[in-house]
Amino acid sequence: MASTATAPARWQVATALGIVYVVWGSTYLGIAVMVETLPPLVAAGVRYTTAGIILLVLLIAWNRLRGQRLERPTRIHWRNSVIIGALLLLGGNGGVVLGEQYIATGIAALVVATSPIWMALFEAIVARERPGWLTIAGLVAGTTGVAILVVPLEGATTIHPLGLALVAMAAITWSIGAVYAKRVELPKSPFQGAGLEMLCGGAALLAVGVLRGELLNVDVGAFSTESLVAVLYLIVFGSLIAFTAYIWLLHHVPIGTVSSTAYVNPIVAVALGVIILNEPMEPRTWLAAAIIIGAVVAMVTDRPRAVSEAEPSVETETRTA
Repeated sequence: MASTATAPARWQVATALGIVYVVWGSTYLGIAVMVETLPPLVAAGVRYTTAGIILLVLLIAWNRLRGQRLERPTRIHWRNSVIIGALLLLGGNGGVVLGEQYIATGIAALVVATSPIWMALFEAIVARERPGWLTIAGLVAGTTGVAILVVPLEGATTIHPLGLALVAMAAITWSIGAVYAKRVELPKSPFQGAGLEMLCGGAALLAVGVLRGELLNVDVGAFSTESLVAVLYLIVFGSLIAFTAYIWLLHHVPIGTVSSTAYVNPIVAVALGVIILNEPMEPRTWLAAAIIIGAVVAMVTDRPRAVSEAEPSVETETRTA
């Protein structure tokens, strides 16, 4: 729940929201640039293992400065971190990374935007409750939006079905991981929990990337400067700075405000894809975007009224990119 002890200044909230909106929205662009010349899963694995190590080291140093000790992870913490990391990062981010080899960043962002809808559905299933009408309507709308992107139309660009399927599965896998993460034991510090999950998920990405043969016949000389800079950007800005800003927002502003990232991020991603990568925005893409984002807006703005204003888990609100 948002802290009421000290109200933050408006400029602080605006700055934190701006960072999360723009940076997390731009990660789809960063991934597209990264996979141009780098082995996809291995590069993603390097991103998350590096970010996880940096975050944990910073936490240890910060606690020592305060004369405190960081909570020692238990076997249960590690087990849950491995499972969550595999679902969120290997299945979630890994699917996006592979999918963006075939489809535009804007399309990927729109498909990933259906994640809150899937999460609401899986939460109802786990709770053994009948999904509410808003969840059912959102699922139908989201599926319709994705179907519009799939259906071949005369004069419209064909969207690669494999890329679309990979990203769709990424959204579903991420949602399962998010629901699971809300119900299992993790370290008390959300930063420490995220660090462990990034470390475990990054290791899983590296392992699968190696098993896929991504390091066979790798020509390091073919790695472009742009791709290497993209990895660095994703580590520093996508996985550390924006994440820190997001955690700060969770503790200082209402959940409804924080949840706006669910529909602002894909808008930013689509805009950057059009402006920087010259990705086409055809009429059917605009229609799919309106349907999907509209459904997500309805769900995330209704959620504070439908449930108690409890603080969401970090995993529930972070993006697969």
